Amino acid sequence: MSGAGGTYELRPITLRAARSFVDEHHRHNEAPQGHKFSIGLWTGNKLIGVVMVGRPIAKANDDGVTAELTRCCVLEGQPNANSLLYATVWRSAKAMGYKRMITYTLPNESGASLRAAGFVITGNTRPSPRGWDVPGRRRDTPARYPSSEKIRWEISCGG
Repeated sequence: MSGAGGTYELRPITLRAARSFVDEHHRHNEAPQGHKFSIGLWTGNKLIGVVMVGRPIAKANDDGVTAELTRCCVLEGQPNANSLLYATVWRSAKAMGYKRMITYTLPNESGASLRAAGFVITGNTRPSPRGWDVPGRRRDTPARYPSSEKIRWEISCGG
């Protein structure tokens, strides 16, 4: 596939490299601590985007066949790059045996790239007054993590 900087190439990427890219370039989120797998998007020898997949954050979704797309980060000016990463990561997850993938966006994000990749809106989350700090899992809310309502997107083998 071609982009603004030339031809796009998809490659596996390590957790360390994906986290570094997200921490440097994502506009409102820090990188997640871990992942199941990540994919990098390159144009020539320049990394221009990453997508990271992990276990679902919500315990109710952690059923062994649901993956959560935890971050997608692409440099500005790369047409269709987000959609390419979303579609590729879902195909990869399906090939690994996952039946469903979920992700979240902020209300001010259009979701056009998710729709283009086949994801549909399945609901909204409510912000927790405590943020990420819960009695069973004590932690500070990351500095760059929005605590507002989020839109939940899903894609599955049946859809």
